[in-house]
Amino acid sequence: MAIGEVGLDYWKVKEPGERELQRDIFGRFISLSKKLDLPLNVHSRSAGRHAVELLLGCGAVKVQMHAFDGKTGAALRAVEAGYFFSIPPSVVRSRQKQKLVKRLPLASLLVETDSPVLGPDPGARNEPANLKLVLDAIAEIKELDREAVVEQVLENTRRLYGELTK
Repeated sequence: MAIGEVGLDYWKVKEPGERELQRDIFGRFISLSKKLDLPLNVHSRSAGRHAVELLLGCGAVKVQMHAFDGKTGAALRAVEAGYFFSIPPSVVRSRQKQKLVKRLPLASLLVETDSPVLGPDPGARNEPANLKLVLDAIAEIKELDREAVVEQVLENTRRLYGELTK
């Protein structure tokens, strides 16, 4: 169980008043996440640094940064706080995602599909089967065995979400 997908959208929302409203609502979700002790799934467009700053400022604890489009500097601050970053299949074509994988520790990475978008081919529908492409890309970028990546991603998932099978 988790709260999400929540965050900030500065790609669409340009007006300062509307952005302030988004920050207020996002802050309330952060508080709810802490109160209920549930992970928070965060997706922010063109607002990665701002989302990280708000999360850190509000003392968010259990966080998955979904499809993070920010710079690695902001991501590294979030890693220090124990946040996780999920990597979509678009990593095979996105230099930003590749840089993120390269710079972040494997212990902070998760995988995702974000179907139907963020697939390996921009015009094609993304599918859950593409997760294997993400695992292969992480293994290649980090120069690790694929099985080591799979094991660490599973452990990361358990650390954030708990045991998923019951």
